[in-house]
Amino acid sequence: VQLTESGGGLVQPGGTLTLSCVPSEDITTIAFMGWYRQAPGKERELVASITNLGETEYSDSVKGRSTISRDNSKNTMSLQMSNLRPEDTAVYYCKSRKLFWVDWGQGTQVTVSS
Repeated sequence: VQLTESGGGLVQPGGTLTLSCVPSEDITTIAFMGWYRQAPGKERELVASITNLGETEYSDSVKGRSTISRDNSKNTMSLQMSNLRPEDTAVYYCKSRKLFWVDWGQGTQVTVSS
């Protein structure tokens, strides 16, 4: 599965950002999709995930200020993040898991700074 990410950029602290990920295959056939992030000098970590049954999971660092969703009609998975903080600055990666295959997007930079 090829994953195309969009929506990254420069945001002021307290702002809102929506990241989108479009898979090259029918999203309803993809069991798991998620957003991960990697800041300089740190390991890649899970931000949020969603299954094809709509089950969601959030990291403690974004819980309560982020919403992950899947829109089957647009074949798109999105992550809306609000009240952004400087520590949210990272490269954000989309991940998919379909049967035994795991794929990653190329990453999109999110920078939170005034």
